[in-house]
Amino acid sequence: MNDFDFAVIGGGSAGYAAARTAAEEGLRTVVIDGSEELGGLCILRGCMPSKTLIESGNRLQDMREAATFGLTAGTPCYDAEKIIERKRRLIADFANYRAEQLESGKFELIRGYARFVSSYELQVSLRDGGEQIIHARTILVATGSHIHHLGIPGLKEAAPLTSDDVLDNAHPPKSLLVLGAGPVALELAHYHRALGAEVTVIQRSKHILSSMDFDVADAVQKGMEHYGIKFFLGCKILTAGKSPHRKWIRIAREGREETLEADEILLALGRRPNTEKLELSHAELTVPAGAPLTVSHTQQTAVPTLFGAGDVTGELEIVHVAIEQGEVAARNAARLLRESNEPLETMDYRLRLFVVFTDPEAAMVGLTEREAAAAGRDVVAASYPFSDHGKSIIHGKTQGFVKLLADRTTGELLGGAVVGPQASELIHEVTVALRFRATAAEFARIPHYHPTLSEIWTYPAEELALR
Repeated sequence: MNDFDFAVIGGGSAGYAAARTAAEEGLRTVVIDGSEELGGLCILRGCMPSKTLIESGNRLQDMREAATFGLTAGTPCYDAEKIIERKRRLIADFANYRAEQLESGKFELIRGYARFVSSYELQVSLRDGGEQIIHARTILVATGSHIHHLGIPGLKEAAPLTSDDVLDNAHPPKSLLVLGAGPVALELAHYHRALGAEVTVIQRSKHILSSMDFDVADAVQKGMEHYGIKFFLGCKILTAGKSPHRKWIRIAREGREETLEADEILLALGRRPNTEKLELSHAELTVPAGAPLTVSHTQQTAVPTLFGAGDVTGELEIVHVAIEQGEVAARNAARLLRESNEPLETMDYRLRLFVVFTDPEAAMVGLTEREAAAAGRDVVAASYPFSDHGKSIIHGKTQGFVKLLADRTTGELLGGAVVGPQASELIHEVTVALRFRATAAEFARIPHYHPTLSEIWTYPAEELALR
């Protein structure tokens, strides 16, 4: 009864998607998950809880701007305990739904921690005691990631907050130093500022959001500065510490040293793959401590029957990508076991999506200008500002712009980016256009209702069509 066609280590978004797909392919499947609570990072400590808090912050920020629209909202305030209570209620519902999916009986679920004995054998330490040996013809590693802690002198003693802490903090600080300028850092900086805190972002590089083009990232920074967030970029963090009432960070910047103080420090410098305890060497895989599990676009590792998906691979730590990776891995495992001649499926990152839920929001799909240049593509770009767009003016949200990127010769759209109101929704129209390899001219001819935010895409599309 311990022999399976497909074993999945980890029951998060990638793991569940893989197990569901494998079961649909007719594989005898098991999911092994030893976490205290089922659900995975996105549901429990990532996408869903953070966006729940951010929504409360956004509503409060809108209330402060009520007078602009001829409205009176009194003196806006918040109840942090009720914000956290709402988050816990919603996340409990999401987690219960995922637990029901994992316990549906479509595949077996074992509550325990797995480590490799060989490339086809796992030893599982069960949560309720004892051990179990699992044999599997194919195995998927989908163990996710954990918060990255830096060895900055004094930082551990300063006891910084992490994103996990923020998501359950019913006593948000009045001032905050944020270490990092990636999506998590900026979203939580925005949340605290929306609640009224003084927020300072500290970053080693000279630009925030390193995966985006500089003009896009700079527009996000400018928008956040509009709401009072301060940025210290191009910094080296020297030391950290705390006094009885404050915490501090000592930085070096432009040849000078200075000390920044706040009530709290937020450590948001990224995540590391959960590979350390898997004993992957027993499966003939060499993975240094804290390094990602290297996979091909078929999601296979160097051992063809072993697969990886999700954050553990370090490949675009985004939920919808993790889900697709899990599904591809499961279908390829089924093809291997059927010994069919059909080629293995591969991941297509052409439609890579990326969203940051700040204010203004930012989103992109496809290539950036930097990536296109590095790939030797001859491209042309066009943009249009929200400050000259009717519906965004009506909304009172005029910061940012939209940008489209196209092949200079064929006119095919290669990428798009947006910084501004509802960017997380607007980007999907461009995603559809890229999916069907539309040209800028074809995109420009698509009807858009007036006045809507989405019609702003027609302006850069028309400009590109004329070039």
